[in-house]
Amino acid sequence: MEFTTIGALALYAFVMSITPRLNNMLLANAGLVFGFRNTIPQIVGIPTGVISQILLVAAGLSSLFAQFPSIQLELKVAGTFYLLWLALKLWKADALAQSLNATPISFSQALLFQFINPKSWLIAFTAVSAFLQPEKAVLPQLLIICFVFALIGTPCMPVWSAMGSVLRHHLSSLASLRRANRTLAALASATCIMFWL
Repeated sequence: MEFTTIGALALYAFVMSITPRLNNMLLANAGLVFGFRNTIPQIVGIPTGVISQILLVAAGLSSLFAQFPSIQLELKVAGTFYLLWLALKLWKADALAQSLNATPISFSQALLFQFINPKSWLIAFTAVSAFLQPEKAVLPQLLIICFVFALIGTPCMPVWSAMGSVLRHHLSSLASLRRANRTLAALASATCIMFWL
């Protein structure tokens, strides 16, 4: 893989990892509710899930999606309902312990969530289709793609968790906490629209 291709891949991984999207909204909320340290399993689980999807797409799952387009629709619907359910819980939460769950999202939950997150599938499909050159050896290229996503994407996750954690220390009243939860709920709901674009 050429250096320019790796540079473009790194930029793609950075933009997809740092910009506001569902995973980052969930990380910000987890930092707010549980503090930064308790979000570390979630921080590691998200990129692990995306890298797993990249490997599956490269292994031929994309042909299955092409053959059965209804699978993609079902993933979008499931992801939308899950996101709206989380947003509703956030909207109604009046205390830190009520937000989302009483326990933080685990590594395995964060990893598995990527499989119903259409945006994560889109990232995996784009990474494989745009940066994997079929005329060259596939395995070394695939390893580079996964390494770049791990190297670039993983450090982007703590940024969102840290923002939530910092906000946690500035929310001294019930009203300010409610406003923060409802803002995050609105942003999470708005992310549903991106599922369908």
